[in-house]
Amino acid sequence: MINWFSNLNPVLEAFIATMFTWSITILGASLVLFFKKTNKNIMDATLGIAGGVMISAAFFSLLLPALELSDKLEFKPYYLVPTIGFLLGGILLFIGDKFFDYYNKKHKKQNSTKRIIMLISSITLHNIPEGMVVGVAFGSTFYNIDGVTVLSAIMLAIGIALQNFPEGTAISLPLRREGMSRFKSFLIGSLTGIVEPISGVIGALLVLKVRNILPILLSFAAGAMIYVVVEEIVPESQTNKRKDLMALFTLIGFSLMMILDVAFG
Repeated sequence: MINWFSNLNPVLEAFIATMFTWSITILGASLVLFFKKTNKNIMDATLGIAGGVMISAAFFSLLLPALELSDKLEFKPYYLVPTIGFLLGGILLFIGDKFFDYYNKKHKKQNSTKRIIMLISSITLHNIPEGMVVGVAFGSTFYNIDGVTVLSAIMLAIGIALQNFPEGTAISLPLRREGMSRFKSFLIGSLTGIVEPISGVIGALLVLKVRNILPILLSFAAGAMIYVVVEEIVPESQTNKRKDLMALFTLIGFSLMMILDVAFG
């Protein structure tokens, strides 16, 4: 199965992988059809593992290859471009967060419709860089860079998919509480992830068209991923009463990704 997948065009690989990550969003959103509440311990453990996988992938599969490729392309100094890309990835998401904080504050006394729009738009925009990260990872495999393999890209997609599950639930259940029907809440929660396949294909195409921008794209993806993990995923998992246990799940996720990346990369 892996061999068959590895022989596909990187853009098609990115499309399939992001369709998978989107499907997990759909799965998470589907809980609204069956449950009024979800088990917080399971959700937090899933987030912890996803955070660990994403931190490990950001370094071993994105940032380290970006540094090595910058050196091969004889960028001087070789660490400058990856550093800029890494910071830009985080800064872009930071600006996005500030924009939504400002909007939310300005419309503090918002009605039900505005709350729904805010919830949907924030998660949808959040999914765009996640899809692009996966696309960049698969597109980069075309160049046979050390540390960038189809397996590492698959593991990266799995890490993002894991945290998409609670995201889908985080959309559909509040919509249900706002008075929407179960099916409509599920449908809207599912559609917030549709941007991932679109941005994933765009990311892969960018990498394939211009090799010299690959270091900045890889590092940009790493910066965006680290920002998401530090700002959202880990803090959310740490709201659990068993913070120590959730921290261990993060370490397990990191170790799993590191072993797979080093052993098969």
